[in-house]
Amino acid sequence: MIILGIDPGYGLVGYGVIEKTNSNVKMLDYGAIATPKEMKFSQRLKVIYNCVKKLIEKYNPENVAIEELFFGRNTTTAICVAEARGVILLAVEDSKIPVYEYKPNEIKLALTGMGRADKSQMEFMVKTILGLDKKPKPDDAADALAVAICHAQTNQAMRGNI
Repeated sequence: MIILGIDPGYGLVGYGVIEKTNSNVKMLDYGAIATPKEMKFSQRLKVIYNCVKKLIEKYNPENVAIEELFFGRNTTTAICVAEARGVILLAVEDSKIPVYEYKPNEIKLALTGMGRADKSQMEFMVKTILGLDKKPKPDDAADALAVAICHAQTNQAMRGNI
């Protein structure tokens, strides 16, 4: 099963593509969709939509896993990220691929066994689980790989729901 993991944003959208076979997980690709600050926000959203569609066309994932939003105080940033997330969900929905959403603490729990793991623990587990030589960069890509791994591990027991 090929899984596309997404860490939503509007300046950078992290993505990670993994393949799960039985109990093995292999990294196929990762990176980030960058949108220039100079662009109008609506143009940035269009870039995100088009790039997500291209990733879906290239890898033909069976599932997409995306991180749910969690924001403390900056509502302006929260609204912009939510709008970008909506565009990402639309691109996935247009492709008729099942999408699964995970809270940050669910992702941390699935990878480390602790719902309050810090960034370095998460990066270490992504690197270890995927057998990588170094931590994936940028951080957004590492986060997206974590979302994909979470989905692979979480849904192993729920095979009939995928």
